[in-house]
Amino acid sequence: MTVTLADVAARARVSPATVSRVLNGNYPVAASTRERVLRAVDDLDYVLNGPASSLAAATSDLVGILVNDIADPFFGIMAGAAQTQIGGPGDGSGRAGGEKLAVICNTGGSPERELTYLTLLQRQRAAAVVLTGGAVEDPAHQAAMSAKLTKLADAGTRIVFCGRPPLPEGDALVAALAFDNRGGGRRLAEHLISLGHRRIGYVAGPPERTTTRHRLEGHREALRAAGLDAAPGEAHGGPGSDGQDRLTVHGPYDRRSGYEATLELLRRAPDVTAIVAANDTVALGACAAVRDQGMRIPQDISVAGFDDLPFSVDAVPALTTVRLPLFEAGARAGRLAMGKENPPPGGIATIAAELMIRGSTAAPRG
Repeated sequence: MTVTLADVAARARVSPATVSRVLNGNYPVAASTRERVLRAVDDLDYVLNGPASSLAAATSDLVGILVNDIADPFFGIMAGAAQTQIGGPGDGSGRAGGEKLAVICNTGGSPERELTYLTLLQRQRAAAVVLTGGAVEDPAHQAAMSAKLTKLADAGTRIVFCGRPPLPEGDALVAALAFDNRGGGRRLAEHLISLGHRRIGYVAGPPERTTTRHRLEGHREALRAAGLDAAPGEAHGGPGSDGQDRLTVHGPYDRRSGYEATLELLRRAPDVTAIVAANDTVALGACAAVRDQGMRIPQDISVAGFDDLPFSVDAVPALTTVRLPLFEAGARAGRLAMGKENPPPGGIATIAAELMIRGSTAAPRG
């Protein structure tokens, strides 16, 4: 049943006029009253009617693109590519030609902020929402996301995931474009093993993220296949208990984390001959830490990244990494959001990752 302004007013114990004033922001309202009204709006999941209020199922010309950090090239490339399909140029006349207004929503990696933006987009009757990057693996958050996305979809909003796997309850999605992070992590580790590396450190991302888990799982699959799942002299055990735990340090997906985590890895295991970083930005920090310790890349220690961000080929030496087709995936997500392309079979597509071998990896000496 549709929640009305009168329902919100009754819940907040104020008049409908007061609710209208709070939502429109066109008249002073006491802070306590405003808070009570906004709480009632959230509790009832009230959707504020916008320009299309006369049509119950109408959507606006707004498309939301959710990113963790727009300053991170990983997200910026996907968001920019999606926008080319969502708000691209028309016929040059300045008139609208079916384009939508793409709005970038920067969550800062906060699950709460992610839900807040979805609520705001719901109230604006967004035509589509594109969610980029890995998801938080928390059952409560996943349930809240499923509920919110279902309400958006029921109202006519097209939901597309780009670079993240579908939720356990993913019926609301038009499509989920998931990167093969696990396969990429496995192939990168296999490359290092083929060069002769046996002590490989890993600077991982935040442990609660799907991207982190999948890349680390692929890495450890390759180690286990080569009989390297435990460090020399340590007992072999199951996931989470083997010797590779000593060779893994988690942290944010940023350069500082790469630097500090690499110093920690070198302290724990000074005999490591290679370091795999969670992404290329983290790898830059790892390279800086290695050099500050007086070591050379790759002569003394190899370093590898993930994503193949634009700067990776310009690093010195050029960074061995795993290429994800970020622009292509973002553009495809934009087309799916606009209904310009048919969804993949079953609504899910796995996008292949490609190993890019460059100068930052070499056979260990000695």
